[in-house]
Amino acid sequence: MINVTKSYLPDFNEYSRYLEGIWDRVHLTNDGPLVRELEDRLKEYLGVKHLKFCSNGTVVLQMALKALQITKEVITTPFSYCATTNAILWENCTPVFADIHPEDFCIDPTKIEALITENTQAILATHVYGNACSVDEIQAIADKYNLKVIYDGAHAFGVQHNNKALLSYGDLSTCSFHATKVFHTVEGGCIITNDDEMASKLHFYRSFGHRNDDYQSIGINAKNSEFHAAMGLCNLPKIGELIAARQQVSAWYDNRLDFDRISRPTRLPGLEYNYAYYPVVLESEQKLFEVRDALNKEAIFPRRYFYPSLNTLSFIQPYQPCPVSEDIAGRVLCLPLYPDLPEEDVDRICSIVNEAAYITA
Repeated sequence: MINVTKSYLPDFNEYSRYLEGIWDRVHLTNDGPLVRELEDRLKEYLGVKHLKFCSNGTVVLQMALKALQITKEVITTPFSYCATTNAILWENCTPVFADIHPEDFCIDPTKIEALITENTQAILATHVYGNACSVDEIQAIADKYNLKVIYDGAHAFGVQHNNKALLSYGDLSTCSFHATKVFHTVEGGCIITNDDEMASKLHFYRSFGHRNDDYQSIGINAKNSEFHAAMGLCNLPKIGELIAARQQVSAWYDNRLDFDRISRPTRLPGLEYNYAYYPVVLESEQKLFEVRDALNKEAIFPRRYFYPSLNTLSFIQPYQPCPVSEDIAGRVLCLPLYPDLPEEDVDRICSIVNEAAYITA
């Protein structure tokens, strides 16, 4: 069976050595030494000033909205995982959907300005598939209207834009370290800022708003454990070779797929990519079903990622049309991609996709 992704696991003995230390210290959570070590190493790797390791990639979005005191309208993308919109709704804010660019699938900056009202407080954009949003254009709009910018960088670990970590853009940037991601801690995520005061606020938000008997603010339980940090410490040194392996698998797809009947999103110039996903867009939703079913028959399981377009969710009213996102969401399929996917399996996947993409009913 070939799934859309497969989690990388380090050498068991290497992970066990970290476990021995956890057993010796009996410090399992609450800002332990491995959590602090992982934060330091991540800050060094990404070139950012402050990074808080948290329990997942959704709670950090909620923390970002809370920390920036966003309570009203948030202009966001309809083409993302539901966590992006759910975080906005969970914080009792109103999502306002700007359609996506038809070539890169990220939020279209030319659609943002017309949606700004007196209630608009922030832009929350997703670096889709690890591809960079038009960060300069978005920042210019935010500066013009005094808006905050939050980036959902769930897929963007290790991505560089103009020789700068993509996760360093915006007022706050978040990332997911879920087991399916390029870099993972089994479960986890982080929130990034270069502002000292904001970093202190986020530290308290993560831990119920207090440190020992020093109660500073409201807070939630967004901490992560020593066990998750240990996984991150094992995986981080391997990130270069893991991305290189993903790049090789992507190159095999590039060379073997027939792009007469399928297409791929473009990437922003100046991007050093992490090869997080391999999305292809079919000619129609019906053709997507045919390709998916042909793969499933061979125990190969791609994923409709992202589907559905978030502006169409039944619990979001009124309906806000986003025709580009709705069209792409109906036709996009992510093919299997992970570092040790064998070349012969990529050959087989491409043969099935190429054949099914050409069959006419």
